Amino acid sequence: MTPQAEPIDVLVLGGAGVDTIVRVPELPLPYADSYMIDSGIRTRAGQTGDFVALGLAALGLRTHHLDLLGDDPEGDLVRALHRERGIALTALPQPAGTRRAVNLVAPDGRRLSLYDTSRGHPDDRFPEETLRALAAAGRHIHVTITQPCAHALPMLAATGVPLSTDLHDWDGENPYHEPFALAADVVFLSAAALPDPERTMRRIAERGRARTVVATAGAEGAYLLADGETTRIPAAAPPAPVVDSNGAGDAFAAAFLYGRLAGEPPQRCARFGAVAGAYACTVPADRADAVGRDDLLKGVAGPNP
Repeated sequence: MTPQAEPIDVLVLGGAGVDTIVRVPELPLPYADSYMIDSGIRTRAGQTGDFVALGLAALGLRTHHLDLLGDDPEGDLVRALHRERGIALTALPQPAGTRRAVNLVAPDGRRLSLYDTSRGHPDDRFPEETLRALAAAGRHIHVTITQPCAHALPMLAATGVPLSTDLHDWDGENPYHEPFALAADVVFLSAAALPDPERTMRRIAERGRARTVVATAGAEGAYLLADGETTRIPAAAPPAPVVDSNGAGDAFAAAFLYGRLAGEPPQRCARFGAVAGAYACTVPADRADAVGRDDLLKGVAGPNP
């Protein structure tokens, strides 16, 4: 069924799912027959698309999330998260089940994610009529790199609606990520796997549509390529102790897009992203939360670290 195309600030495509959080004593985790986990093992809704949608909605943007979900307990958790946070969700049937992962989280906040790739199929598609209706109502579309988003890229690019994507820990070579990198107007990625972040950023801009590329670098801040110039954006000071880095990149992207849609220059958008990412690192892994607009503006107004 085609949803009513009410006005949308950002359409988030894909990336819905659940994570099971396991707090481990260290990473990498040495082999052992068993570990006693006294902090508990918890499952909560929230993968990359959910976190971007959550961040956008917390900042007051009209957000709509489109993805495939199973008729299963994991899908129920995702639906409940969107319902509780007032985020519009079009959930199409996924017979293979809702996407899920296990996150091993170390005491210093680092994580190792194990993704269940059986929850989907390479031939999965979004119905074109549904996708067109939602895209036409949006000011911006954020495309996650999960299936079946890759198949939607040509049609989305043809709409003329600005696109963004997050390549996460792309190494600059894996061909799976390239269609996303080249189709988007704004590209986010992590610098973690890049030997030369600025070189990769310039390659993206030279070969694709992007005029803005951001490579986040954790506590070292971020690299911003905009208007042909690369600048370093300092990290923001977290407002509380760092407990988990999960969702920090998604928070950065959401706050950057908030600034972009408000007409802010790229450098200020990146500062928004840095503040939101720092906030996300203070949120325990078993919770789904995002910085609000008042706290974001207050954080950007404060002194740089």
